[in-house]
Amino acid sequence: MYTEQVMDHFTNPRNVGEIEKADGVGEVGNMKCGDIMRIYLKVNDNEVIEDIKFRTFGCAAAIATSSMITEMVKGKTITEAMKITNKQVAAELGGLPAPKMHCSNLAADALKKAIENYQGNNNQVNNKIEETGNNCNRDCNNCSY
Repeated sequence: MYTEQVMDHFTNPRNVGEIEKADGVGEVGNMKCGDIMRIYLKVNDNEVIEDIKFRTFGCAAAIATSSMITEMVKGKTITEAMKITNKQVAAELGGLPAPKMHCSNLAADALKKAIENYQGNNNQVNNKIEETGNNCNRDCNNCSY
């Protein structure tokens, strides 16, 4: 039923956990099956995803797709990461059974929501800086904006 890649990512998931003070967080769920995914991003000044972690409550395919998408985007730019599709996630895992394809949709959707959250947060900081006329030193952990 599941490929070796799916079973490997399910039994040995990569990048599990949370990122404190994440630059972006995305959460999605599927009410039909009960899967819930949350993805955390840490993005550097060049908009490269330096770190990515996930928390997933769900089936083997949900956990495997969460793990795989983190591997696929770590080190990529935000622009590159936004182009990743659910079909690419499934393909990297050697395919998913038809009833489990919705799990790859969740992983891609959670990533996109995390990126949108990052972009929204970043725009809010940039707008606030413009309003106050202050310069940003990009020390976001100690940001007063």
